Amino acid sequence: MADAGQTASTAVSDIASDIDEPRLVTETGPAARVARVAEPILRDLGFRLVRVKISTNQGAVVQIMAERADGTISVDDCEAASVAISPALDVDDPMHGAAYRLELSSPGIDRPLVRVSDIQRAIGHEARVEMLNLHYNRKRFRGWIEGVEGEGDARVLKLRRIDARADEESDVRLPLVDLDEARLVLTEALIRESLRAGKAGVEEPQQDEDSSEEETAPRRGPGRFSAKKAQKKATPAAQPRRR
Repeated sequence: MADAGQTASTAVSDIASDIDEPRLVTETGPAARVARVAEPILRDLGFRLVRVKISTNQGAVVQIMAERADGTISVDDCEAASVAISPALDVDDPMHGAAYRLELSSPGIDRPLVRVSDIQRAIGHEARVEMLNLHYNRKRFRGWIEGVEGEGDARVLKLRRIDARADEESDVRLPLVDLDEARLVLTEALIRESLRAGKAGVEEPQQDEDSSEEETAPRRGPGRFSAKKAQKKATPAAQPRRR
């Protein structure tokens, strides 16, 4: 098989950036409400929504992943998006008054693939894919991304499986309309590609993600940060942080 990084680099140069490109996978429940609030705000700032995830393992955390249309985002971008989205969520109250932490970050190197352009940029790399319904007698697949075929609802993800048994097909075509989740696997080839992109002047997603966790500290949920508290704790260069 060809070097994944070289294949992906070639593919990226041919992909047109489109901030309005629709997502293949969307949220449900409270996460969908957060997405409805965040998405137009991000668009106005020149970003696009990647994913909203709400976790409650150690207190409620609302994580919003965002990026520019070319797949990059900086720490300052994350901070600007957080400042813009936080008050809108306070008004909408998607968590029904419960306290939560708001986190803005990049998708990371082993990112979720939520748009066709994400898949095209990932050609040659390894991914885990989960479908809503059975295909080839299973829902979960792992393999190398070979591209997208077809148009509209007939589009399929071409995947060369590395998890196929002897009696299973190794080359599969999975309908994107039935996609539940797809994510890159963190491999040496993926890391090399990210480093090459960084040397070429493109910001590295993993660096953004690590730095954003430090720079864009969690915020409380609706009503937990009043204007007075914000004025007391904020500095001209930063928003209120949870201590």
